[in-house]
Amino acid sequence: MTRPTIAITMGDPAGIGPEVIMKALAQPQVQAICNALVIGDCNRLCKAGQIVGVPLEVDALSDAKQANFASKAVQCVDLKLVPDDLPFGKVSATAGEAAYRYIEKAVQVVQAGLAQGICTAPLSKEALHAAGHKYPGHTELLAHLTGTPEVSMMLVSPKLRVVHVTTHIGLLDAIAKIEPGLVERVIARGHDVLVRAGIANPKIGVCAINPHAGENGLFGRGEEAAKIAPAVEACQRKGWDVHGPLPADTLFFLAGRGDYDMVVAMYHDQGHGPIKVLGLEAGVNITVGLPVIRTSVDHGTAFDIAGKGIADERSLIEALRQAVDLAPKKAA
Repeated sequence: MTRPTIAITMGDPAGIGPEVIMKALAQPQVQAICNALVIGDCNRLCKAGQIVGVPLEVDALSDAKQANFASKAVQCVDLKLVPDDLPFGKVSATAGEAAYRYIEKAVQVVQAGLAQGICTAPLSKEALHAAGHKYPGHTELLAHLTGTPEVSMMLVSPKLRVVHVTTHIGLLDAIAKIEPGLVERVIARGHDVLVRAGIANPKIGVCAINPHAGENGLFGRGEEAAKIAPAVEACQRKGWDVHGPLPADTLFFLAGRGDYDMVVAMYHDQGHGPIKVLGLEAGVNITVGLPVIRTSVDHGTAFDIAGKGIADERSLIEALRQAVDLAPKKAA
C-alpha cells in the first residue's frame, strides 16, 4: 500500500497552526506514514519554521498536481493570502478569509482525487465571522462545502472516543433538538467509522440527558424514554452492541477503562469535558459523515502564545495518524 496524501489546512495564519504544522512535519514518524500536502501560505510557513527552529524548506506550489513527495521540502499549495506584516496573535478578517479559502481548496483537492483526507489546523470563529463566513466552526463549514446535510463531531483520545448528538448550540436548544431519529443517525455514523477503522463489532454506550439517566422519571421530563431509548432499541435490532441510555458520569468512567469502544454524548460539554480532562495534546477531532475523511487538532488558535515558538504539536501528529488510519487506501 502507498502512503495516503493528507491535505493539511494551515488554519488561522495568526494562530499557532503554522507553527505546529512545521514542528509536526519535521518528525520522522509523520514523514513515514503520509504524504503531507499543506494548503496555506508558503511565506507564513517559512516564518513559522524560523520561529520554532525547524530548518525545513517549503516548496510553493500553484497546484496540488505539482507536489513532489520525494522531496524533503514541505509541499505547500500557496494561496498567497497572508500579508508579510500580518501579526501573530490578533483576530483579523484577513486571517479569517485565508482560513476559509484553505478549507475550500482542501475540499477541492480531495474531490479531485489528489488527497485522501483532510487534517485541519485550528481557525478562529471570530475571524471567520469577521470575514463574512457565518459558520460555527470547521464541522459546519465542511458540511456546507461538501453538500452534506448532516454530520457529527467525534473526539478521540488514546483512552476514549466520543461522538456528539448536538454540539454548538445552547443547552436548552440541544435538549429540544434531540429526538430518536437524530440519535440513531449519530450512533450509525459512529458505528460506521469504527467498523472502517477495523473494530468489527464496536461496543457503544449512549449517554442519558438527565442525572442517573432520569432515575425512572424522578429527574427530568421523560427525555430518556422519549428521545433516546427508541434509537438504542433500533440499533440493537440491527444486531449492534449498543447500550443505553446510561448515566453519563458512570459511562465515561467505564469507557475510560476500556469497557466501551465509543460513547455517544447528547450535548457539547457532556462529551468535551471528559476528553479534555485527559489532555488537549492527545485529543483529535474527527468529522463523521462527510464524503471525505477529516480530522483536526482538539485545541484552538491559542493567540496568547502564537508566534512564540512554544506551541505543542502532539495533537496535530495524532490527528494525522487518525487521518491516515481512516483514509481510503490506494494500491501500490
